[in-house]
Amino acid sequence: MVDEIGPVMDISDTKEEIPMTMGSNEYEMIELFRRINVSRPIALTLACLSKGREISSQSIEIISGLRQPEVSVAMRYLRENNWIDIREEKKSKGKGRPVKLYKLTVPMDCIVSKIEEKIIAESRIVIGNIERLKSIS
Repeated sequence: MVDEIGPVMDISDTKEEIPMTMGSNEYEMIELFRRINVSRPIALTLACLSKGREISSQSIEIISGLRQPEVSVAMRYLRENNWIDIREEKKSKGKGRPVKLYKLTVPMDCIVSKIEEKIIAESRIVIGNIERLKSIS
């Protein structure tokens, strides 16, 4: 199946699911997130979600090399910030739990801006503490 943004994964049989791969932009994104102290699981998960497509946590694990608990921690952080949408889809074959599909609900530039705001606020606190130390020395 293909939509306006490219191929859509068929999740009816997860063994045959062919996940997207990361390109140079995603690897650079991960490196830059890491340089600004975004945790590795969150950086990798954001890179996987950055294309704007729905993706399963299992696909994120395969693409990123993260373990399931690491993806869960990253997803919790993204949910707390209201950056992702979660949709469950029942498997068409066999039994088992529905597959959870994740998708960013806000553009990546908004996410980067929120991270920037947090870093600036933290830096202001540090600078304030330094100024206070200078004044009492």
